Amino acid sequence: MRRVTILAAATALALAAATLTSTAAHALTPPGIPSASTAAAELAAITVAAERNADTYDRALFPHWITISGTCNTRETVLKRDGRNVVTSSSCAATSGSWTSPYDGATWTAAADVDIDHLVPLAEAWRSGAYAWTTSRRQAFANDLAGPQLWAVTDNVNQAKGDADPAAWKPPLTSFWCTYARAYVDVKYDWGLTVDSSEKSALSGMLDRC
Repeated sequence: MRRVTILAAATALALAAATLTSTAAHALTPPGIPSASTAAAELAAITVAAERNADTYDRALFPHWITISGTCNTRETVLKRDGRNVVTSSSCAATSGSWTSPYDGATWTAAADVDIDHLVPLAEAWRSGAYAWTTSRRQAFANDLAGPQLWAVTDNVNQAKGDADPAAWKPPLTSFWCTYARAYVDVKYDWGLTVDSSEKSALSGMLDRC
């Protein structure tokens, strides 16, 4: 099973910036999204188990956003990676550019309107096995730039998602469901997280749309 590290992320950024989704043609996407057949094989290999320890979750146990390069933290790095014509200040804050959210197809020109979504929510990861990780591993997960875990999306859409898994929430743009499921499965597989039965059923249904 592949193990993703923050150190590997820097080399992935240039390649990631050129990647386009097939369902939201103007949205740039993270690296490492597998094919539908690979995602189906990964889903079959993921352990199915009930979620655990939900009442002990604390977002502070997943330190983010961390410094990636110079003055740029993870959020700022994703904004640069997944935006177009992004201009930044000396402190790496995005002062102009445009971002198209693959979740709903909306385009924004103010970075304040864009959230960086953890595709597999941090609370969901906790309930699916991250409760047993070290803090350093949780930090690596929360700042994972090497895989398809971090997405630049419309802020209120991300807030509506909250910590829900695909059994409880799916992107408003149904044409994106195939890509969403492929990426979500890959993150869970790569990080050795479990899925519950309803989550697996929802993911299978989304992959059937591919």
